Amino acid sequence: MKIKNSEFVISAVSKSQYPDDQLPEIAFAGRSNVGKSSLINMLLNRRGLAKTSSTPGKTQLVNFYDIDGLFRFVDLPGYGFAKVSKEQKATWGKIIETYLTNRETLLEVIQLVDIRHKPSQEDKQMYSWIKDFGFSGIVVATKADKLSKNQIAAQIKIIRKELNMNKESVIIPISSSERTGKYDVWDLFNEVFEVNQCGIYVERQVGDPRNQNHESKQ
Repeated sequence: MKIKNSEFVISAVSKSQYPDDQLPEIAFAGRSNVGKSSLINMLLNRRGLAKTSSTPGKTQLVNFYDIDGLFRFVDLPGYGFAKVSKEQKATWGKIIETYLTNRETLLEVIQLVDIRHKPSQEDKQMYSWIKDFGFSGIVVATKADKLSKNQIAAQIKIIRKELNMNKESVIIPISSSERTGKYDVWDLFNEVFEVNQCGIYVERQVGDPRNQNHESKQ
């Protein structure tokens, strides 16, 4: 299938506000301003579907996005923004925990980290949390356009070490602004759909970058 329609569904705080159908979901977790909304927009070829903000910590809800009525992306609240109260941080953590512990249709949680920096303590806690909930520990390292190829390779080693990732765990460097890594992420999602027998396969929208020297920009 090729994605024809993607749309925002709802911003939820409590379980009672979650969509009540059985569509499979892939969720994105990460620090405030790490680029979750930008990644979602890039993957879906939509500008402004997932709202980006220059103010870290603004995403405080669980945001659901429908893709062709077949599956959903879920943007979890950003964490790690220093200029909020302890009470607010606790609230965001509870919102994430409620979603992770009560969502039977959740296939995978993708952790986003900024490739330019060592994972923070909050990143480490989130990664450990994701693994403890039984997910694969997939990491997408954002803002790769800010580094050279050698720097990217070096930072990936650092991220793996800091998060205590298994050798089998996947880490994908991406750049939403340069649109690189897009198809690597979709290939991964197709594997997730296949393993979970969802009967979903998302085709590449423009050519096949595996047969080219670089990814096509869209």
